[in-house]
Amino acid sequence: MNKELFEKFNFGSLRLPECQIDFDKISWNKHPTFEGVELKHIITSKDTGGNFSYHLVRIAPGKSINNHLHETQLETHEVIAGSGKCINAGKSLDYEPGVISIMPAKVPHEVNAGPDGLYLFAKFFPALC
Repeated sequence: MNKELFEKFNFGSLRLPECQIDFDKISWNKHPTFEGVELKHIITSKDTGGNFSYHLVRIAPGKSINNHLHETQLETHEVIAGSGKCINAGKSLDYEPGVISIMPAKVPHEVNAGPDGLYLFAKFFPALC
């Protein structure tokens, strides 16, 4: 697993003309529902007028974001490190670094981390939070 690549994201930054957001200054938050899942909210609804949000996602080995859907948000995943499976609209997709997946609004999906865990960059349009 290329955890070093994930650490580059973990200590990376979002650079905008008006500001820079350093990821290492943002706390990890436990997912409110799914055990073993942590989120780092890079840019949120309050920053974008509700248009979009970006999140780093860390899923512990063998843990899952169980089946759910978002009523109004399109969600994308960019796999940074680790491995796992995503069930997207009933189809099993292998997750490994370099994979991007899209879940339209109202499409059920789940993500299951492999033995090394799974590290994602998730984006929501409109913003999740």
